[in-house]
Amino acid sequence: MSETRLSVVIPCYNEEKTLESIVERVMTADRCGLTLEIIIVDDGSKDRSVAVIRDLAARYSEIVAVEHGVNQGKGAALRTGFARARGDIVLVQDADLEYSPCDYPKLLKPFLDGRADVVFGSRFKGGDESRVLYFWHSIANRVLTLASNMFTDLNLTDMETCYKAFRREVIQRISLVENRFGIEPEITAKIARLAPRPRIYEVGISYSGRTYEEGKKIGWRDGIRALYCILRYNLAR
Repeated sequence: MSETRLSVVIPCYNEEKTLESIVERVMTADRCGLTLEIIIVDDGSKDRSVAVIRDLAARYSEIVAVEHGVNQGKGAALRTGFARARGDIVLVQDADLEYSPCDYPKLLKPFLDGRADVVFGSRFKGGDESRVLYFWHSIANRVLTLASNMFTDLNLTDMETCYKAFRREVIQRISLVENRFGIEPEITAKIARLAPRPRIYEVGISYSGRTYEEGKKIGWRDGIRALYCILRYNLAR
């Protein structure tokens, strides 16, 4: 095992209610012996998220706090976080509680075994548990994944997942431009087009999705944009 450090990138927009809890879970998660770097990128939050982040950064030396002056979108926050990452493995963690750091060992094992360059965490591949929520959201996710697979020639089950992990040299090789949730199909398309193609794995994860009343942000317009991004980033040469 040559990897020694894990960078967890957390994009944050108006997540004051869950931010401290998710950071505590990341701090205490089983990281398979890797040292930890947490990069929290506040994307112009209007609530107390910035104050919470500053407090957390003062308490934990592992945290790198970055602030966007204005809201730009999840994709913009991820670009900032990826550029700042110094870990051997870079993992995306949302600031809400939908995705559990308890799944880190599953996501990290293919890297530590020397088998993977990229790992996707799939909500549809048989994790321990999954909250029952929106039928049409799940259908939309599967349709977008199918469309993405048709162009990338990958057999993913969950392209739209938050949990994506990369060897740092892989994610820092690609140039990303999407500012919002279109970053998911953009990353997938550009990873698939790298030569030689990285070794991509997928593992089942648990999922505790939230409702719109609980703060869910993605909507149908993001689905339309995702379809556009699948076409744009797979057809462009």
